[in-house]
Amino acid sequence: MSEKKISDIQKEYKEATIDVLPDFIQEYISDGRPGVSKLIGQAQKRMEKLRIEKERIEKLKEFEYKYWEKCDYVGGIDEVGRGPLAGPVVTACVVLPKDCDILYINDSKKLSASKREELYEEIMEKALSVSIGVVSEARIDEINILQATYEAMRQAINDSKVQPQVMLNDAVTIPGIDIPQVPIIKGDAKSISIGAASIIAKVTRDRMMVEYDSIYPEYHFASNKGYGSAEHIEALKEYGPCPIHRRTFIGNFV
Repeated sequence: MSEKKISDIQKEYKEATIDVLPDFIQEYISDGRPGVSKLIGQAQKRMEKLRIEKERIEKLKEFEYKYWEKCDYVGGIDEVGRGPLAGPVVTACVVLPKDCDILYINDSKKLSASKREELYEEIMEKALSVSIGVVSEARIDEINILQATYEAMRQAINDSKVQPQVMLNDAVTIPGIDIPQVPIIKGDAKSISIGAASIIAKVTRDRMMVEYDSIYPEYHFASNKGYGSAEHIEALKEYGPCPIHRRTFIGNFV
């Protein structure tokens, strides 16, 4: 039996990162005290969750593995902001390394805001290239949202630090791109590169909308991100549109 107090072992467990958990389990598994056994159980659950997540991520690399056999640079692209009444459409193109070890990547809509922020930093640090395309609300009104999205995607691809040899796209085929493209339905939940791009695009656009909120506070852009929430529509009816509203999207309200 360990001579350590259970409170000390609890503190040790609380501070243990996932990579030292196997050693923690090994050290205390024979302790025998109920309090320590409970901690061992918690540690084992964490290890099991990690194993399941690593399996999920491996599955998420299925498309990448297929193209990594022939290419060094596989790009993933996604957009955010096709549906809002205000603000730009934002796209991101991400090229991940073949030894990419980032866990918890998923369709950005399935992640909490804090998890997206955390993953944004990790993707920015570990990706071979992250590039952004932004097309304004004025341009959206001029050429329509679909064409504006394609324009933003071309921007992001052209600004990539490394030229992707194949593009994995979330459901679309982008006109005017010479690179081979693979459209994947619900790609942000099926490809790690598209999932990473969806996170980068979402965090980038959300931060822009928070900035806009400080300029046009009456529309509550920090919380609605320009989408047509009841509060946003009410403000639109009361104050009329501001410079970042998409005139072709708001005809029903003003």
